[in-house]
Amino acid sequence: MSKKLTVAVVGATGAVGREMLKTLHEREFPATEVRAFASARSAGTRVPFGERELTVEELKEDVFEGIDLAIFSAGGAASQKFSPHAAHAGCVVVDNSAAWRMDDRCPLVVPEVNASALDAHQGIIANPNCSTIQMVVALKPLHDAAKIKRIVVSTYQAVSGTGQKGIEELERQVRDLFNGRDPENKTYPYRIAFNCLPHIDVFLENDYTKEEMKMVHETVKIFNDPSVKVTATCVRVPVFYCHAESVNIETEKKISARDARVMLSQAPGVRVFDNPRELMYPMPGYCVGEDATYVGRIREDETIENGLNMWIVADNIRKGAALNAVQIAEALVQRELVRVADKNVFMA
Repeated sequence: MSKKLTVAVVGATGAVGREMLKTLHEREFPATEVRAFASARSAGTRVPFGERELTVEELKEDVFEGIDLAIFSAGGAASQKFSPHAAHAGCVVVDNSAAWRMDDRCPLVVPEVNASALDAHQGIIANPNCSTIQMVVALKPLHDAAKIKRIVVSTYQAVSGTGQKGIEELERQVRDLFNGRDPENKTYPYRIAFNCLPHIDVFLENDYTKEEMKMVHETVKIFNDPSVKVTATCVRVPVFYCHAESVNIETEKKISARDARVMLSQAPGVRVFDNPRELMYPMPGYCVGEDATYVGRIREDETIENGLNMWIVADNIRKGAALNAVQIAEALVQRELVRVADKNVFMA
């Protein structure tokens, strides 16, 4: 990647924004300048970028002139407001919120799975939900080989998925319980310490949560295959970092567990960690800070003809957010797609 760019990270003071800056530096993204933006209350603060610090600038509608690429992690409302102005200024947006994921004008991209979807971008590219990203990275090679008909997924999602406030709530509640105090619930409706909540995001009319339906709709869009059926149960667990998923798939063609291990061991972004006899399986506590999506407990579902079970773990702040966004930015550079053909698409 020889082209040098001016890059912005929007929402730079948050946990994911900071990780985005760290990832850009670690991967030596070809930027001549990196700028950090956040809300007015954070303007003037400093955030680390390699061995130096960046001064955070206030996010406004007119700040994107001269910026080639902006990676957003500022929440859906901020993205809805500011992303169109960025694209209008000729700045390509990679957005980490849910604001644009199901918009037909915006590709929903996991580079290991569907980088070619970037070719038709119109200025805003959506980063999928963290739980969807790690699942499709692991399932795409199997889908290509044997056509997945149905996915049943149960997630075990870390509190960092709720942001810094989720991390602080778990820390505070653990301290309170150890010191004989009744823990206060501020972020979650019930205590998260030493508990599991089968409730992430709001409940919808069909009694699924919004998080569960994100996994359904996003998987279909990323695979570009409406025939794939997905059903999900999403659970918040008292773990700081890394989401885990129990995934069952039914395929049109038979895949043995052995063949699945071979396919996945050769798949980009996947690391197979699977040896039951040696008690080898992925765990959130051992995957923090890792870029790979880890897959283990691969075994055939003995209740159906063509079924597999597996256990998938990935760092939700890394691959589930910051890394995937930076990989999208890298793919845009590699494909020479850092440009906005029609600057008015999102200004209607």
